[in-house]
Amino acid sequence: MFGDLSGMMQKLQETQQKVEETKKRLDSVLIDEVSSDGKVSVTVTANSQIKSISINDSLLSDTDELEDYLILTLNKALEKAKTINENELASVAKMGMPKIPGMNF
Repeated sequence: MFGDLSGMMQKLQETQQKVEETKKRLDSVLIDEVSSDGKVSVTVTANSQIKSISINDSLLSDTDELEDYLILTLNKALEKAKTINENELASVAKMGMPKIPGMNF
């Protein structure tokens, strides 16, 4: 019914290996985000790991304002990272999907 089952299993294992390799590669993909006025900048990986944060000295005296800047800027960077991560992993996974008639992935 599905043809060569062992061939499909091999292809799925290869795809899993490619997914793992892609996850490792995404650790080196950096996303930079800067607040609208440039007072805060952050760098995160496509796997959502924070790599650096830079804060303008003018924000150090007002913790509430600093927190707002950090939250907004980090959320933007992490959203971009999530999109890149999902797109890359979906692309790899789609390449490894077996061709089953009537199922369009």
